[in-house]
Amino acid sequence: MSDSANVKNYGSATSPMDRRDFLKGAILAAGVETTVLATPVGETAHAAPASKPGEPWDSNGRIGIGVNLEYVRHGDKSLAYGIKRASQIGYQWVEPCFLDGRCLLSNAGYCHVTSMDTDPKIIKDLCAQAGVKISGLSSHSDLLNPEYGVLYARRGIRYARALGVKIVQITEDMFPPKWIDETEAYNMMRIALRSIAETCEENGVYIAVEQHGPYTAKIDRMKRILSLVDSPWIKCNFDCGNTFLAGSDPYEMLEAVIDKVVHVHAKDISVKQAEAERGKVTGTAVGCACGDGVIDWKKLVGRLKKAGYKGVLSVECGTEEQAVKSLAHLTKVLQELDA
Repeated sequence: MSDSANVKNYGSATSPMDRRDFLKGAILAAGVETTVLATPVGETAHAAPASKPGEPWDSNGRIGIGVNLEYVRHGDKSLAYGIKRASQIGYQWVEPCFLDGRCLLSNAGYCHVTSMDTDPKIIKDLCAQAGVKISGLSSHSDLLNPEYGVLYARRGIRYARALGVKIVQITEDMFPPKWIDETEAYNMMRIALRSIAETCEENGVYIAVEQHGPYTAKIDRMKRILSLVDSPWIKCNFDCGNTFLAGSDPYEMLEAVIDKVVHVHAKDISVKQAEAERGKVTGTAVGCACGDGVIDWKKLVGRLKKAGYKGVLSVECGTEEQAVKSLAHLTKVLQELDA
């Protein structure tokens, strides 16, 4: 099935590309892997010297609002549908999710998660037609997967560059193998981040570590992870909802990582979910509509503004209705705070 199959729900497939342009995109998305060297526990690894990274945000000097395309997953909608519907709702930014290999549901147009084998031009054309931009690339790999974590992250970074995107998210692993103890975990994450940072520098793309597992969701552990490798390319994708569900204080977590935040998952948690899961899980795929849950958005956005954050609040909710309510609530908060 062709790469444009995922747009058929929408009836707006792009015009064919010539072979040279297609191969150029494929080469950028594939890349060649290099050898990973270990660094002893207790020492800080240093990435190759980098020129000063550019601004991570392509904004108008204010905080933007976007939506992760997970909002259409439960509706069995395609990437193309999610992008255009986000524009119709009023979002200016989208956060698409990508995987390695192929997905039958995606190919058939029943799922928004899309293969990195898809030519980047198709994705760029869909966004251009809808009048939205991509805030970050959700191609999460696992920092505690020694066989695949670095390989997948590198491909995501190179694919982001081909799309003109500056941020890719990553996390450790929601369910690390039982044979990995804490000492091994930090050493493995240091090794992975050391190699990933080199690819970030080569491509001008930030890797943004997200709170979503047993290490990243705890404040002291998250601070340690962000300091494992001395690289300006390693930042934070702040997820307030995951932090709250893991039992940590989301505002204390934000304070701890504020100087590293380049992207924000605006995920609210309903009272019902909080009562059932807080302290029992380390994260969740999507939350409720922003403003309907436990998160104090004025407090959170106010701190981001004070820190000079001018990136995107990427809403992570589960339905189109919640996406509409989230945009209205966050727009009001930004207006009231002049952010």
